[in-house]
Amino acid sequence: MKGWYVPASPDETEGESTGWYASYWRFCAAYLKQLRGDDWSLSPEQSITLHVENWTVPKQLLIRATKAGNNLTALPHGTSLLDIQTTALDAIDIVDKNGIRIYALPAALIACSTQVFKQNPTDMRAALSTIRDASEVLDILLEGGHSSIAGRLAGAFRNIGRHQIADEIISTMQAAGYVVREVDPFTSETPLVFSQREQSPYVNRIRLMWQCMRDDVIKTFPEVKGPLASSDSYMKHVEEVYVRDAYHSLSIEGYRVSPELIELVREGDWSPENSVNQKEHLNALAARGYWQASQAVWHSLKRILKGENAGDVIDNDHRIWYREMFAPGVTAGIHKPSDLAGYRNAPVFIRKSMHVPPSRETVRDAMPAFFELMRAEENAAVRTVLGHFIFVYIHPYMDGNGRMGRFLMNAMLASGGYPWTVVPIEKCNEYMAALEAASTNQNIEPFAKFLAALVNSEIKGESASDIPKS
Repeated sequence: MKGWYVPASPDETEGESTGWYASYWRFCAAYLKQLRGDDWSLSPEQSITLHVENWTVPKQLLIRATKAGNNLTALPHGTSLLDIQTTALDAIDIVDKNGIRIYALPAALIACSTQVFKQNPTDMRAALSTIRDASEVLDILLEGGHSSIAGRLAGAFRNIGRHQIADEIISTMQAAGYVVREVDPFTSETPLVFSQREQSPYVNRIRLMWQCMRDDVIKTFPEVKGPLASSDSYMKHVEEVYVRDAYHSLSIEGYRVSPELIELVREGDWSPENSVNQKEHLNALAARGYWQASQAVWHSLKRILKGENAGDVIDNDHRIWYREMFAPGVTAGIHKPSDLAGYRNAPVFIRKSMHVPPSRETVRDAMPAFFELMRAEENAAVRTVLGHFIFVYIHPYMDGNGRMGRFLMNAMLASGGYPWTVVPIEKCNEYMAALEAASTNQNIEPFAKFLAALVNSEIKGESASDIPKS
């Protein structure tokens, strides 16, 4: 679009989508402000997704404006804007969220289509769960005489276990002389019952995703094997595959490491300061950090193999894994000491992904909820697949999330008696595509099948994750 520039990282290849996806929402806010001033908002349906902190980049953004011409504006990488003419909304029904004008949540729930309850039940249930009292929607329902919408909302609230709100909507509308027929707009029972206590919508989305996805994981994954008879033999195998694991995990993250470098770092015969150039220096630091983090992970594995709750162990230990992974960089002056303090304090974006991880404030709500789910989950396959997926979905750190996610995955595999499993660099595109399907389309099946195939290969001794010969 002429006159607009989008910043990109210098190491992005020509035509890569990361810079555009990272700038998408800020661009839309600036462009629409210049084009239409305050005469615009997102559609009710897309307003709801932002209310529940779902910032996934949509293929098409629907804009409502009084002077719209029903025009389609093409944007980079297959995205677009479609403006739709509408009547003016009251100012009270519009709110600003990071520069994006959206319907206030009560107005959006009333104006949205029936179909969205079927097409996007996770976001709809998360949005409904944030309504604290029936009065938030009753004003609009009564003023507009929306008896059929009142019946739909009453059914939706009852679906998520908020019976008091459902009853109050019906009784109040009836007291005003309206005939209300309650209809559940969802096509299935909710996997959760939401309490009246206000909770982060992102936390509720994670809990909903977990419950909706776990059955697909169980159907896809090999049967749980149960704890191994000998933790010593398990740990011996983990140490034997270390070089292969480090090579592939670091390569997926873009580091250029060799088996020889990994061995030298493990044996303490390589000092990063002796690197002849900056890239070699960074690769050596990454290999050293991976070795130190692996030792911390192995300590956690021993506790899990002794029967400790796997969710408890990683909740307590994952910060140690992270610190060990980046401590060599701090020592070398590449990272600041404050980088080891904990979860990120800035936005982060995933390369080539339309999924936008949550804000730094939301991370601090989401991570305790994530570990609660891990502690309570009895199925090791579910802990493995959803543990890895939800961790990278939240993306709690500025860097190292992929490596941490794979460490977490293997800790959960150990808790079920599965072998340590390596994600090979040769399957990186398939790996990332499966994670993207889960993140943007709420489809966990490709990722569950991907990991299940790798685990089966390890069980049969047919792993495809070999490393190059020296």
